[in-house]
Amino acid sequence: MSAFAAAVGALFADPNIGKDAVYIAGGGAAVLVRAVARRADAISDFGDARLWSETTRIDLRVAEVANPRPGDRLEIDGDAFLIQGEPVRDRERLVWTVDLRPA
Repeated sequence: MSAFAAAVGALFADPNIGKDAVYIAGGGAAVLVRAVARRADAISDFGDARLWSETTRIDLRVAEVANPRPGDRLEIDGDAFLIQGEPVRDRERLVWTVDLRPA
């Protein structure tokens, strides 16, 4: 295991950073995973206007979720979400970042 993989594992395991979540692939069984929430707001430019929107992004470990796809479901703290758009892996290929929308 690389130093980066060990650091990612420690971050996801930390109870102050990581949260338990349930991941359900399209038509698959529910799997308990750890997730790190990124609930940042996004500001987009559209012509001369600037649009503010709430976003819900989370990180998932590649070791736990090998191939997340749009439409897959995540449940966090009793809230249900669907993955929207294409998930993106980090440079080290250890973490997926996924955009969510309420289910």
